[in-house]
Amino acid sequence: MRIRKATEEDITAITELAEKIWWPTYRNIISEEQISFMLKDMYSEESLKKQLVSGVDFILAEKENLAVAFAGFSLIEPEVYKLHKLYVLPSEQGNGTGKNLIEYITDLAREQGGKILELNVNRGNSASEFYKKVGFEIYRTVDISYHHFILNDYIMRKDL
Repeated sequence: MRIRKATEEDITAITELAEKIWWPTYRNIISEEQISFMLKDMYSEESLKKQLVSGVDFILAEKENLAVAFAGFSLIEPEVYKLHKLYVLPSEQGNGTGKNLIEYITDLAREQGGKILELNVNRGNSASEFYKKVGFEIYRTVDISYHHFILNDYIMRKDL
């Protein structure tokens, strides 16, 4: 497996991965309307380009030259990095891909002076258990207004 920093040329691959991953991940957690809206709002090529320009670093995991997972992170306050996104194809889950992405981002954030890595995860998403296994702890429970939806999240943090 190869993990590398993504570029603007990789945006189409990230959009395609998001479409393949979001439906099976969120189908039993949030409405189809919300999935469709959030995919368009956060994972359209235009939106991803804006995120890239605004300072979000995207990371791709590839297996046999095919993208199988992606992540996005950025500095949100001094010494605190936010893992905005971490998504792994269902066929790759349980193979260490997510853990490898977290380790890669942890190393990058630490090299840049980061002390904390933070993320949001839907409270109904079993990924919260994965995050606990790789060292994150629940920091806060929040309900966030997102357009006409409410995101029911845990904010989790990991010391670097």
